[in-house]
Amino acid sequence: MAERRETLSWLEVQRLYRPRDVQVDYDRDLADPGEYPYTRGIHPGMYRERLWTMRQFAGFGTAKETNERFHYLLRQGQTGLSTAFDMPTLMGYDSDDPHALGEVGREGVAIDSLRDMERLFAGIPLGEVSTSMTINGPAIILFAMYLAVAERQGVPWEKVRGTLQADILKEYIAQKEYIFPPKPSMRLIVDMMEFAAREVVQWNTISISGYHIREAGSTAVQELAFTLADGFAYVEAGIARGMDVDSFAPRLSFFFNAHMDFFEEIAKYRAARRIWARRMREKYGAKNPRSWMLRFHTQTAGCSLTAQQPDVNIIRTAYEAMAGVLGGTQSLHTNSMDEVLSLPTEKAVTIALRTQQVLAYETGVAGTVDPLAGSYFIEDLTNRMEAAAEEYFQRIDAMGGVLAGIENGFFQREIADAAYRYQLEVDRKERIIVGVNGFIEPDEEPIPTLKIDPALERAQVLTVQQVRAERDPAAVEQALAAVRAAAVDGSNLMPPILDAVRAYATEGEIVQTMKTVFGSYREAAVF
Repeated sequence: MAERRETLSWLEVQRLYRPRDVQVDYDRDLADPGEYPYTRGIHPGMYRERLWTMRQFAGFGTAKETNERFHYLLRQGQTGLSTAFDMPTLMGYDSDDPHALGEVGREGVAIDSLRDMERLFAGIPLGEVSTSMTINGPAIILFAMYLAVAERQGVPWEKVRGTLQADILKEYIAQKEYIFPPKPSMRLIVDMMEFAAREVVQWNTISISGYHIREAGSTAVQELAFTLADGFAYVEAGIARGMDVDSFAPRLSFFFNAHMDFFEEIAKYRAARRIWARRMREKYGAKNPRSWMLRFHTQTAGCSLTAQQPDVNIIRTAYEAMAGVLGGTQSLHTNSMDEVLSLPTEKAVTIALRTQQVLAYETGVAGTVDPLAGSYFIEDLTNRMEAAAEEYFQRIDAMGGVLAGIENGFFQREIADAAYRYQLEVDRKERIIVGVNGFIEPDEEPIPTLKIDPALERAQVLTVQQVRAERDPAAVEQALAAVRAAAVDGSNLMPPILDAVRAYATEGEIVQTMKTVFGSYREAAVF
């Protein structure tokens, strides 16, 4: 009997696919690229007209070091910036807070005040570059800092382009970098959506992120379903605020993982576009076609990288990147081979960027749109991914929505069960991972990795203390009082936070001010 084959989501794969195995109505289910329901892509010409944006995640040490890496990447041909922040910044602590000890600048750049943000983007014209920022709990503060830097550069906000991750729901589900409880966190998201819809019209206020859901151990089906469910929750929150759906939905974007199951990943992206288009038009009444278009960034799977034989990660990343492109991504980050060991070296990050450039200019994949459309296998897999996601939507709706699912631990249990099942298969060698449970090299030589000088933490601590010593204390006190008043009375928090960062209030001070009103969040244990 032939061995049974399955995708990484445990969807059965037949030996052979024929016309009778798939039911597709071209006009209803596919249509041409650039036409509803956008299964084949959101633009008619896709990469024939414009290549995807090539981003490489960068951030380490102080703003000075990361600024140097930004300039290096731009010189190498990168077309968009993607900013990684260190753990204290992600969690809302200043660099001299005792909670930050030993973590400053380790996993990303340390940003405490507007002075750091000014140094981070020194010499980089914010009216000409698109910037992505991976920040969630304190995203509203970092967004305000970025806009304040644009002001100082003389760049009108309507010309500022970029994306905040700001997807707080996936933090409770998977990544756990939250600060406030879910309800006030959702309020901050809607405050940013409302403000940006008026003032920063080219900015994507949320990058609804399945990436971290997948990194936590979910299947591709779970990533698809939970990410879109989060997206629907943000749409409903915006509508509940009184906003017209077409005033903010065109600026919602998505962030997906590109994992190793090549065809399943392509089907996932195609299904995501179709589901989003249908829901936005049919359930939420969006009239603007841009509200129906699911635009997404892709990053190759960090969780697929191995510490063993790290050079092999270059190969993994190349296949994953190709899946993202064949699936119609709008921008792409390719992981460096050494990221499982440390922040990437310049050599490793250059190879990762060159992987995208070879893909774009040498392989021919940009020559035609959605070249796998009509494949019996791809269309059947796209249909099954969509059907499996719809089953999850029904379960989530039945329990009262995404917030209820977070509170009762539904998402956490689903992901944990999938991760456990996958690890059992690896342990039993039912799935072979090169270098880990097969094709092992016992006498590997370690590769060079990036080392973060501990002196950078001491320098950053001195910087934030110097900022506090030089600023106007009365102006800071007044600005923080305005932040607290807005948190209490329910008015939009963006304007007072902008005033606070202009006065050089630190991120930690603004977070602590909001904590006095919102409190902080502690997750209930899930078994």
